[in-house]
Amino acid sequence: MVKLVLTGVWVCLVTLAAVYFSVQMATAPVTDPNAGKTPAQEFVMGEPINIPVISNDGVSGYFLTKISFMMNKDKAKDLPLPLVELTTDQLFTLLVGNRMIDIAHPNSFKLDEFRSDIKKNMNERLGGDYIASVLVQQIDYVSKEEIRSNSSGPVKKNMKPVKIVESDPVPAGAEKPAQ
Repeated sequence: MVKLVLTGVWVCLVTLAAVYFSVQMATAPVTDPNAGKTPAQEFVMGEPINIPVISNDGVSGYFLTKISFMMNKDKAKDLPLPLVELTTDQLFTLLVGNRMIDIAHPNSFKLDEFRSDIKKNMNERLGGDYIASVLVQQIDYVSKEEIRSNSSGPVKKNMKPVKIVESDPVPAGAEKPAQ
């Protein structure tokens, strides 16, 4: 008889718990699974690129650049063009063709405008919204005279490039592509 009563109490408790949790789940606010979901982004490391600065007398110096990208992870897999070569071409266009940086006044350089131009032009050439953001890791200028003075005789460690931009930090948790 005691077993029968204990079994009845156990069945009642399980039934009450099940009803309670089903009512709680039915009245819980519905969350949109796509709300707040940003597309997964992938960090694409850029390569160091040297761009000559050409004046009337020939080459007067070199820009030393390194630019990386944050890209939509799904779209990065299906890139129609090689990213490194496209980046090199875009940097030549902006730094040599448009002369965005005035060597005499490196502080007048507008980094945000430079980033937006790279992002806009790269997305246009790729034919979609591939580039999410542009990370400038290095833009320095080394004059031809400094290179020559450093190359004549013993190697000196005192060559001082003109620092145009300080490095952007690599985003924390950014996934690096498999190479």
